[in-house]
This record gives sequence, structure tokens and C-alpha cells, in this order.
Amino acid sequence: MQRLLAPGLALLFFVVLASGFLVIIGQPPVATMLDLAVYAFGDAYSISESLVKATPILFCALAVILPARLGLISVGADGQLYLGALVGTGVVLAMPGAPILVLLPAMLVGGAIGGAGLALVAGGLRARFGVNETITTLLLNYVAVLLVNFVVYGPWKDPANLGWPATIPFPDGATVPGLFGTRAHAGLILAVLIAVVLHIVFARGRVGLRLRVLRDNERVGRMAGLSFAHMVLLTMGIGGAIAGIAGIIETSAIQGRLQPGISLGYGLTGFLVAWLSGHSFLRAIPLAILIGGLIAAGDTLQLFAKVPASSVTVLLGLLFASMLAAAGIARKRAGAG
Repeated sequence: MQRLLAPGLALLFFVVLASGFLVIIGQPPVATMLDLAVYAFGDAYSISESLVKATPILFCALAVILPARLGLISVGADGQLYLGALVGTGVVLAMPGAPILVLLPAMLVGGAIGGAGLALVAGGLRARFGVNETITTLLLNYVAVLLVNFVVYGPWKDPANLGWPATIPFPDGATVPGLFGTRAHAGLILAVLIAVVLHIVFARGRVGLRLRVLRDNERVGRMAGLSFAHMVLLTMGIGGAIAGIAGIIETSAIQGRLQPGISLGYGLTGFLVAWLSGHSFLRAIPLAILIGGLIAAGDTLQLFAKVPASSVTVLLGLLFASMLAAAGIARKRAGAG
């Protein structure tokens, strides 16, 4: 019963709050929420679009969860996503004629290196000088976005685009395979596999135990021979690599070229998913799909029901607030019990 309390309360809170909001903006609550469910998961197309949105969200959530296991608060998944897209695109532009068995893995490795490199800047500052990683990762987001804008407006811009800031289209060898003829792609499978591997290695393995010791008491960890600085670099680096892979996969599978606006707030959404999951690699999977479905349904609702795009953002915020409130109540009740 205790496990069902938080999800049940979250659903109840969301229905009440969302209904009140929809009434205020002049929309029928029941019909609109049924439409959201249908547009998110009602048919094969809706499901595929929800999975498209869920994929980068899940990658970014994993990129946040791993450093959080050490007590670090990284909000730099968006920047790491952008830099991963930038470096991965650089690999594609350097060898566009390479066969898929060479180009696709090289592109993914480039994306991972780009994301890890940006994360390690913040990780190195924290490990060496104690600089707050939340501030540095937040500021580095802007650096990465501006770097992408610089290259697509400048040296990497395709002259055939007639003024549109973007690189040349990616060749077939640099295209992430789709799933079942839909826009959903193999990146989702990779994200789920990474989540499972991280759960096994960091949640159940010896490395996870070391992270918990250092997070709970850094001084005790050092007495046991553990290096907090090394673990900072490890978790930040791997987390950044995961977000970087998200960036190049989104660029390849969805955009088809590097251009501005790769991320639709996936880093921030992933951060919220990470915290709502309680920093659980496995719980982040269904949460990312749920949030991805709501975002995808919002796009369709805006098109067919003429609901303003900002309304979907409000509904998403209400969902997050409902889940946080429900989790808090459940924890308080469990503590009292």
C-alpha cells in the first residue's frame, strides 16, 4: 500500500490542479485530459512521437542521476548535449564518405567525448578547487549553445541552405536507424540499455557502495582510501558522455543535420525526471516516457484543439509539482509509521 500511495496521490493532485487550470483557460477538463492521453499513447503514431521526445529526456536524466549519486547537482545536461552534437558533427564532416560501420560508431564516440569534455571542466573545478558544480554546469550550458550557433552560422554553414543556419545533411552512414518505420529510433534502446547497465554497476556494484560512502561522509571515505576527487571526475565525465550521445543522436536521427535549437529543454526536463525518480536509473525510464508523452500530446493538442503551447508547459509544471508533493507526503507518512 505504501508503494501505491505516492503515485495515487500524484495522479489525484494532477487531475485536480490540471482541471482547475483548464477551466480557467476555457477548456473542458475531462475532454482535454482524455485527448492528452489519446494523443500521447492512443495509437502507433502517437506512441512513436512520445518515444521520440522521451529518448533525449531519458539520456539527460541519466546524465544527472549519476553525479547525484555522489551528492553532486549537475544542471549541465543541455550544454553537454549541445557539445556532444557539435563534436559528433565534426566527426561526420571530417569523414562523410566512410561506411556506416565506421562512421556511426565514430560519430557516437565523438558525441560522448564532447559531452564528457564539457562536464569534466565543471568536474575538474569542483575536484581541484571546490567550485560549485551547479553554477559552473549552468553557465557552461550557454557556452555550448553559443558554440553551436557560431559554427552553423559560420564555418560549417551549408551554402546550399539559402541563408538557413545549418550544416550539410548527414550522409546515410551517419544516420541512427529508425524503429519499425517510425520516427522513433535506436537511440531509445541505447538509452534503456545504459540505464540498466548503470543500475547494475552503480546501484548494486562495488562502485555504487563507494559513491554512497563518499556522499554520506567524505571524511570517512577518505579514511577508507577513497578519493572524492577521482569519483567527481568519473561521475561527471560519464554523465557528460551520456548527455553528449543524446545530442549527436538527436542531431542525426531527428534533425538530420546540425542546426540551432537541438534541445527543446531536454536538459532541464531530464533534471526534473532525475529528481522525481529519486535518482533511480530504472525509475527514470517510465518517467521519461510519461513526460515525453505529455510533451508530444501537447504539440498535437495545440494543433487540433487550438490550445496555446504555453498551456502544455503549465500542465507539465503541475505534473512535476503534484509528483513532488505526493512523494513528500508519502515519505512523511512512512517516517511517522
